[in-house]
Amino acid sequence: MTFTSHMALALKEAEAAANRGEVPVGAVIVAPDGMVLSSAGNRTRELCDPTAHAEILAIRKACALRGSERLPGHKLWVTLEPCPMCAAAISAARIETLYFGAQDVRMGGVNHGARVFDHPQCHHRPDIFDDIDSAPSRELLKRFFNARR
Repeated sequence: MTFTSHMALALKEAEAAANRGEVPVGAVIVAPDGMVLSSAGNRTRELCDPTAHAEILAIRKACALRGSERLPGHKLWVTLEPCPMCAAAISAARIETLYFGAQDVRMGGVNHGARVFDHPQCHHRPDIFDDIDSAPSRELLKRFFNARR
């Protein structure tokens, strides 16, 4: 099977989120057969829901499509290092592989902060690949926050 990056679609979701006034983060879930199962961008403001992060929305949609709370063998692509809440959801959903773009030193929960997958109570640890096409994600975030200052 040939490796295919889905970061471009995640970035497209992040750009759409920015256009809605949301923090520009996008996520894509890919099924074991390589089919894109779901994609989402942040919608916390729109939905008045602090849990409406891109990863959570993409996981919810993929689980609904699969009729299961678990997504073994699935891959998650996200433009920014997941926060602790999203990392816990990734673990609970049994996502097989996590690919993410930009590091999040302040709020990240994978390589920074809580480091959820390193915690002894973490029951599932995905394979992790970071800094995937991170420059466009960082630039989008920088533009978004600079415009608000």
